[in-house]
Amino acid sequence: MLARKSIIPEEYVLARIAAENLRKPRIRDRPRKARFIAKNGACNLAHKNIREQGRFLQDIFTTLVDLKWRHTLVIFTMSFLCSWLLFAMMWWLVAFAHGDMDPSTESATNSTKWTPCVTCVRSFTSAFLFSIEVQVTIGFGGRMMTEECPLAITVLILQNIVGLIINAVMLGCIFMKTAQAHRRAETLIFSRQAVIAVRNGKLCFMFRVGDLRKSMIISASVRIQVVRKTTTPEGEVIPIHQVDIPVDNPIESNNIFLVAPLIICHVIDKRSPLYDISAADLMLQDLELIVILEGVVETTGITTQARTSYIAEEILWGHRFVPIVTEEEGVYAVDYSKFGNTVKVAAPRCSARELDEKPSILIQTLQKSELSHQNSLRKRNSMRRNNSIRRSNSMRRTNPSLIVPKVQFITPEGSQSASET
Repeated sequence: MLARKSIIPEEYVLARIAAENLRKPRIRDRPRKARFIAKNGACNLAHKNIREQGRFLQDIFTTLVDLKWRHTLVIFTMSFLCSWLLFAMMWWLVAFAHGDMDPSTESATNSTKWTPCVTCVRSFTSAFLFSIEVQVTIGFGGRMMTEECPLAITVLILQNIVGLIINAVMLGCIFMKTAQAHRRAETLIFSRQAVIAVRNGKLCFMFRVGDLRKSMIISASVRIQVVRKTTTPEGEVIPIHQVDIPVDNPIESNNIFLVAPLIICHVIDKRSPLYDISAADLMLQDLELIVILEGVVETTGITTQARTSYIAEEILWGHRFVPIVTEEEGVYAVDYSKFGNTVKVAAPRCSARELDEKPSILIQTLQKSELSHQNSLRKRNSMRRNNSIRRSNSMRRTNPSLIVPKVQFITPEGSQSASET
């Protein structure tokens, strides 16, 4: 360290470090805005300070369905255990009040002078086993009820009714959690990125949607909403302002026939919130486009909904999705490995408003792309021609047998002429 300090002065080192730091560009990333809808369709929303918690108990069935699986299974197990323990205590009290727990009654029972309410119930354990047998209708045959106690018959009827109610509620809750509609939405996929390109002379916002299952979604419809923070002329700030935007469809309806992956198109016109946004302004916009796909599951008849969203960073300007549906041996095949692949295409960088005011921008853009395409084709053809010529020359140099010998022809006058073929 001493030798280095003696060779390089400290003032020079500090000055060089400062100069390097000044030359480096300081780029500060823009704080990333929280998404309203995640890519998997989950709502990024937290409910806080809810004072009326009792409203959830008024709709107990929906509350049980919305709970997590571990909580549902704990409630399912505890409901049966508590009912068995409750009626076991009731059976034990009935037997205790009738005197079935007295040891002296056992000899009387064997001599057929004493009839208990429930045979073989002489402890709380046997009462608990009898409660399980009654509610689950197992019936091992050792413990059974007699006609001695009307109260025992009433407890039997009550336990059967309560057991049926618990079975209906809990089994229905388990079934609804297993067959929830959002499980079907797991096989409905959206492209990770959306694109903006020219289609039919108009700027269009496009994305791709597909269904991985063979069972179709009946009456499928697509809705698009733009969510952004806006301020009214009165100064009111709306943090989540939702605006519906139309979907391009020849039959003027949002319904689609989702038999194969489709490209959903939104024409950016005067009704669109994207009408004044150009390619340069897109990255500065604080907006989120939410896509909602709804339909009826063909196999279960339950309505399902799949959601996703696209922010400004996930929208590619001047791109188009590659085709993935081909016909192979009379069958249409879908290659899902190219589901989200895009290619660059010619598209004006201006907004849709400027494109409507100056249609010549689109013509100039298409002409430039056509010229660049022709130039690239010429360069490619010339490179192929040069490569083929070089390859043939190299083959002639390496193989002397390919060189054509000179042939001499004798004319009638006797002169000789040499020609090379």
